[in-house]
Amino acid sequence: MNVLVTGAHRTGTTWAGQMLAAGGLAYVSEPLNVLHRRGVMSAPVLHWYTYITDGNEAQYFSAFKNTLALRYQLGAEIKSLRSSRDLLRMGRDLSIFLHGRALRQPVLLKDPFAVFSIPWFVERLNCRVVVTVRHPAAFASSLKRLNWPFDFRDLLNQPLLMRDHLEADRADMLRIQPDDIIGQSALLWRIIYRVVARTVERIPSIIIVRHEDLSLNPVDGFAEVYESLGVAYPLKVREMIRNSSSSENPAELSSRKTHSVKLDSRANLDNWKKRLSAEEVSRIRSITEEVAAHFYPNTNW
Repeated sequence: MNVLVTGAHRTGTTWAGQMLAAGGLAYVSEPLNVLHRRGVMSAPVLHWYTYITDGNEAQYFSAFKNTLALRYQLGAEIKSLRSSRDLLRMGRDLSIFLHGRALRQPVLLKDPFAVFSIPWFVERLNCRVVVTVRHPAAFASSLKRLNWPFDFRDLLNQPLLMRDHLEADRADMLRIQPDDIIGQSALLWRIIYRVVARTVERIPSIIIVRHEDLSLNPVDGFAEVYESLGVAYPLKVREMIRNSSSSENPAELSSRKTHSVKLDSRANLDNWKKRLSAEEVSRIRSITEEVAAHFYPNTNW
């Protein structure tokens, strides 16, 4: 059984993915990242949040079959090397693939950018899916702190995605300003999790995990996910999870360590309340509340 861990970026997919992979899965990071390594997944990726469906799967199917079989594309990777850092990444990824194949490990794909493609990963690649959700204000707060804008042309320039899911959002996406990170974050959150909610209706086996629930009680929270996946939950993994979320870790990560998984998970929960103004929170709420109520029925704004 292979696993896909997805959800919007900055919602804890890295933490969830690494903690779940610790149970004996080969961890493969973001094959649908526009900057992904070709050794990991050989097909080109042109857009953030690429949508894969039966109408365009020919571009991706064989490449993902190789990834899930842990067949590293060494030739493609060597051709793409541009720096010593690329070389180090090649060594890391090749080691994961070789180790995983030797132990016959299932694969865990950690990829927020696969969230619109969940049905394809379930139906064509037989993946179990875990989706992380984070409070929309916390999501917007994280992107504001990192100064990470989102260009909606990555969605608008995907005709199949617009046709199947996002046509109703076209005007809002075209209207948003390039420097409006709060507005972009709220709109992106609404779009992603509206599609997730509809996908869960179609595929009820999808496991939804709220970032806040994992943060409040990581050991027991992950125990539920492990049980849902039917994967053993050994003591060493419990200790790893406890250490990753300990109060001895920083309450907030440096902007240079955006993918670190060592954080005081409880202290991090309310950072958005200090970082966002009342006006920003009100705006995020107005944009997202209808969808947010599906995941946070008792939301405290």
